Amino acid sequence: MKTISNRTYDEISIGDRCERTHTVSGQDLLLFAAVSGDMNPVHLDADYAATTRFKGQIAHGMFTGALISAALAMELPGPGTVYLGQNIAFRRPVKIGDTLTVILTVSAKHDSKSIVTIACDVKNQHGKTVADGEATVMAPDSKMTVEVPDLPEVTVNH
Repeated sequence: MKTISNRTYDEISIGDRCERTHTVSGQDLLLFAAVSGDMNPVHLDADYAATTRFKGQIAHGMFTGALISAALAMELPGPGTVYLGQNIAFRRPVKIGDTLTVILTVSAKHDSKSIVTIACDVKNQHGKTVADGEATVMAPDSKMTVEVPDLPEVTVNH
C-alpha cells in the first residue's frame, strides 16, 4: 500500500509549492455527476454539447475544484488538513482528454490558529490557466504518515 505524509504548520514556509496532475476522462464526468447530482447536458450529452459554444463536453467547474481539494489533502499540507474555504475563478473550459496540473503555493501563514493561505493555479496541457484562486486551510499540528487505501474499481452503467 502507498503511504503519504503531511507537512505540519511549523514545517510550512511561504513559497512552498507542489504540483499534482490528472487527465480528465469521460468516466470522471459521469462519476462526478453521479455523486454531485449535476447532470447538466453540457457535461454529459456529447450531441448536445457539440451545439454549444464549447463544441463538446466540458468538465464540471467543481470537478476542477475537487482536484484542488485532492492536492491539499494529499500533498500540501497533506493528511490532517482541514479545508476552511476557497475562492475560485474558472478561466477556460476543461474538456475530456485535458491533462490538468494543480499548482499550490503557500502565500501566507496565520499563527493564531495554524491557518495557511494557499494560491491555487490549475493549468491544462498547453500551460493555459483553466482555474485559479486561493484556499484557506488549517494545517495539521502533528506529523503523520498514513496508508492510502486502494479504491474499488468503479464502473458506470447506463
